[in-house]
Amino acid sequence: MSELSDTTAQIKSIALLLAASDVSLLHMQTPPLSSAKLKAALPNIVEEQLLCDPADCVIVAGKLSDGKRTIAVAHRAWLDLLAKTFISFGARHIAALPAQSCLSPATEQSIQSGIVTVAINQYDTCADLTLRLAEHESIGFTIMPPSEQISGNESNEAVAHEVILALNALAPTASIKMYVNQHTIQTYQTLLANSPTLQERITVSADNWTHWMGGFQDNALNLMTGITADNHPKLDWFSWRWPIIFCTIILVINVVALNLEWWHMKSESDSMRSAMTDIYKSTFPKETVIIDPLAQMQQKIAIAEHGSGMAADFSVIISTFGEIWSSITPHPAIASLEYRDHSLLVSLKSVTGQAGESDLSQSDEVLAEKIKTELARRNLTLEPASNNSGAKAWTIRRAQ
Repeated sequence: MSELSDTTAQIKSIALLLAASDVSLLHMQTPPLSSAKLKAALPNIVEEQLLCDPADCVIVAGKLSDGKRTIAVAHRAWLDLLAKTFISFGARHIAALPAQSCLSPATEQSIQSGIVTVAINQYDTCADLTLRLAEHESIGFTIMPPSEQISGNESNEAVAHEVILALNALAPTASIKMYVNQHTIQTYQTLLANSPTLQERITVSADNWTHWMGGFQDNALNLMTGITADNHPKLDWFSWRWPIIFCTIILVINVVALNLEWWHMKSESDSMRSAMTDIYKSTFPKETVIIDPLAQMQQKIAIAEHGSGMAADFSVIISTFGEIWSSITPHPAIASLEYRDHSLLVSLKSVTGQAGESDLSQSDEVLAEKIKTELARRNLTLEPASNNSGAKAWTIRRAQ
């Protein structure tokens, strides 16, 4: 047992070949369901085919072929015991396959011609038989002769005799390809030589793993998939210890580096904020509430620039207009000057009397043209406007 435990711990994957007598295979139609729903419905589907409670069994369905599936049924407690045993040995991945589904027919023509393939694992007092009757038909059972026939040195011969009788009863006319243990080949050949009729139908060969390996490939009848998750092999964390340690070290280094970088940037931010606060206090000593010195400083600068810009713009426009206005005579009186929206609004006084009002209107148009020409030379524009009193008014602004 200790040797088996040591060997199991060194192997990544283990495939258990379950005796055919311990697993029942049913080939039957199933509803067109998804994998999850089919798994839940399998106990009800096979209930009528079993002599025991489906809840005590592991039921696994194979692939769909010609509208039918092969369904494997085995006792749950027995599989749980196998799983726990090999997990305790250190197994990492376990598969449990029915022996009858792994036994490959001799050739592809064997299936078409109806040749029966049988593997016999013989012991001193009994023999386990695995029969592949067709592609989807296989059975397994154990033969044990009566105790009075297996005493002495003739026990192997008595068991072999019972095996041949059972095969002749199961397949009375079919050809049989028989695989037996190496040490029992001579016994079977001697018994068949005594019966020429059976010798024509039955051929005997030594059993070896080449007859079983072909059935391991793409075998969907893994009964270990039907047991509880607690009995599945756990992840081998020990084999991943160095990658985990390496990743942990890298993670710790990155976390420390990020925290150091954040601390350095936080220190720089605090020092810069302190310096900006001191500058703001020295520039505006009357300010008592300082929330964001940078934003407040930008706001103060924007207000100052806006105010200085308006004053400079007003000075240019009013001085230019005054220079031109004084150089032109005669001219009407100015009622008011108003500066808003970067524009100078000039309102002229109106003259009472019909004749005087008509002359003033004509002279205003001539005066406006003269002033407009002079303003254009200085990159200013003049446009007619109206004030609240309805008197003549001009709007003077910088040209765009």
